[in-house]
Amino acid sequence: MSDEDLDTDLEFEEIDLAGAEKAANQFLTALGMRTDTEALSDTPGRMTRAYAELFSPRPFHLTTFPNDEGYDQLVLARSITLRSVCEHHVLPLVGYAHVGYLPGARILGISKLARVVEHFACRPQVQERLTMQIAQWLQEQLQPKGVGVVIEAEHTCMTLRGVQSAGSSTVTSALLGEIRDNGRTRSEFLSFASISR
Repeated sequence: MSDEDLDTDLEFEEIDLAGAEKAANQFLTALGMRTDTEALSDTPGRMTRAYAELFSPRPFHLTTFPNDEGYDQLVLARSITLRSVCEHHVLPLVGYAHVGYLPGARILGISKLARVVEHFACRPQVQERLTMQIAQWLQEQLQPKGVGVVIEAEHTCMTLRGVQSAGSSTVTSALLGEIRDNGRTRSEFLSFASISR
């Protein structure tokens, strides 16, 4: 299986920066902000570019290599920085993902675990779906013996507005294959994933 076969297959709509900037200006004006002042005149453009950056994943190939040594122990990338936006309020959520797998016939270029997290986080999300998307995609593309994903994130839609529960975080997990079914492997993965940053 070549790297070309494992390229990402997700598609994103074209971003209309001019249309988004016009809409951002109307949005801010409707909220009572004067965008014709020196301080705010460039805000709609900056706001548009910021969201365009949040919604634009970098392309990558899921680089894999033959597992020539027959490595059969856990591979885990901890504390992968995560940033996304919640799909309900379009406010940021930030945190960390811990992503691991039990190799099968192929092993993964280790930086690609972070790339997969970034790829699925670059869209409005709910944390539960994001966790499952990462795990299922790795399971389908890599075909390992098991996959584990734990995400811990702060949702600013909960900490800055509404209940305003400052400092709270949400933890989700997705365990597939032997990482889910084998109690010892599951415990090992969860203990590694919980080591403090």
